[in-house]
Formats: sequence, C-alpha cells, structure tokens
Amino acid sequence: MAFVDEVKFYVKGGDGGNGCVSFRREKYVPRGGPDGGDGGHGGNVYLEADERKMSLIDFRYASHFKAERGLNGSGKDRHGRKGRDCIVKVPVGSVVKDAGTGEVLADLDEPGARYLAAPGGRGGLGNSRFATSTNRAPRKATPGRPGHEQWLRIELKLLADVGLIGLPNAGKSTLLSRLSAANPKVAPYPFTTLEPQLGVLKFKFRDPCIIADIPGLIEGAHEGIGLGHRFLKHIERTSILLHIVDSSGEGDLPLDDFRVLQGELEAYNEELLRRRYVIVLNKIDLTGAERLRELRELFAAIGQDTIAISAETGEGISDLVERLEGLLDEAEGERQ
Repeated sequence: MAFVDEVKFYVKGGDGGNGCVSFRREKYVPRGGPDGGDGGHGGNVYLEADERKMSLIDFRYASHFKAERGLNGSGKDRHGRKGRDCIVKVPVGSVVKDAGTGEVLADLDEPGARYLAAPGGRGGLGNSRFATSTNRAPRKATPGRPGHEQWLRIELKLLADVGLIGLPNAGKSTLLSRLSAANPKVAPYPFTTLEPQLGVLKFKFRDPCIIADIPGLIEGAHEGIGLGHRFLKHIERTSILLHIVDSSGEGDLPLDDFRVLQGELEAYNEELLRRRYVIVLNKIDLTGAERLRELRELFAAIGQDTIAISAETGEGISDLVERLEGLLDEAEGERQ
C-alpha cells in the first residue's frame, strides 16, 4: 500500500430542509390554523482520528465528502428529520489546514479526536412559527440554509517517540529492524527507504516506544535535492532523535555527515536542533578499534558524545536501548 501523507479534499455540510406552509384540515374543526412543520437541520461533516489508519491513501479514491440534507417539514406540525452526519476517518497525527490560506484549523493528535469540518445548514421554519394574534393564517415559511463548504488540506505527522535520521546508506533501516519487529527494505544502495517506516521498541521496565525511520537526507535536501525534506515533518513530534552516522567513512567524513544532518534540520526547523539527540556511530564492524577511537575524539573535540554500534552484527545495541530508556524517562519527567 502506498504511503500518502498530504491530501487536498472538499467537504460540505448538508443543506437544511425547507419549512412547510400547511393549514389544519379536519372535520368539525373550522379554521384549524397553520400547522406547517420546520425543516430538519443538515448533517455535519466531522474528521475523526482513527488509530487503525496509517496513511491518507483513501483520499486518492474519494476526495469529496458531503453530509445528508435535512428533510422538509410537513403538515400536522411534523418537523423534517435531521440529515445524517458524515464522519471521515483520518490517521492520528493529522493536521487539518485551510487549503487556500494554509491556516491550521485542527491537530488531531489523539485517538478519537474530532474536528467539525463543515456544519450543516439550519432547517427552515414552518408557517406555524409565524402565527400571531393579528396574523392567524400566515402563508409564510422559510427555506433551509445551505451547509458550509470548503476545501481542506491534511498533512500527516506520524506520532513517534524516537526518530532516525541519517544520510542514505547510513544503516537506519537495518537499525530499525534490530530495535523492533519491523521489516523495512534493506539493500546496499542509496534511498532504499522511500517512505517513513514505523517500529515498536519494547523495554523490560517501561512501556514500549514508537520509532520512525525517515528516508535518507543529503546536503541540499531543504532545496529539493534527493528526496527533499518533506519527510522531516514526521519527526517533528518526536522527543528524541538518533543521528545515524556511517563510521566506515575515511578522514573527517563521518563528522562532515553529522554537520550535514544538523544543517538540514536547521534549514527545515531550528526547533529540531533543541531536541534530545544521540549520535550513533554505526557500522563499527567495518571500523578498527584505532579508527573508532579517533572518531570518538573528533566528535569530543566539538563537544559531542557518541555511542558506537553495529546494526548488522548487533554489537552495542543493548547500550543504545539503555540510553534511549533513560532519555525517554527524562522526557516524560519534564512533561509531568
């Protein structure tokens, strides 16, 4: 199934039903008076966050959503039925925006959260509503009002606790498969990950967390080079970032890779630089002990701590999990 994280669609609330002009006609009841009922209100269009939805792919096949119109009123003071609501299921983490102005209208970041996207129109009034002491036989009723309509845009931002970022072929997908039961595509060429992948990391003494792996970044991604930077929105909600750096590069290349990642995060959203992060030196199975020591010193010289692992062999994974557990506890403590 394709991963779709941004769509434009149309919503319209149901029109209100018309009021009725009617007069009571009953044997032995002369001049029974007005008895026209009101029209029913139109149905509403709601957007509802559903944790079973993981993508916006359904909007590729249906992009217009309309609620039912209210029924017209009738004689004997019978009011029209309200139109049925239209409930559109969207993934948790959907941000609803006005398609024209880009204004954020709602952030559905919890299961069951709802947003009234298009209210239905009010039903019209029947002629019984206009009866007065001086106008006992009104022949006036009002039509139902049209429902609200607008074009909206949804941007999906995945809900994850930990985000994996790195250059292509840094080993993010292999690490995700080590930390969770996810089975992402792994291959020895760049851009094997073309869409975000999710996995669940389980701990012994705390609740599990969700990890998001996004496609690789390259220098200039914020200008649209490579796969661009649009997938970075999926780590905006994370509390911890793992900078995956290929330690098998020669010279200062691993340090340069880290600086590229920092630069792309800054160009996209400076706030991401203030998140907790861990620099993970991956592929140490291809790096000698002397070279690894040299790399640690390179990062220490700029005030950066590192943790060394091999996603391929599993070396250092337990240390990384322990570090993540501590950082998640810190983040939760600050939120309380």
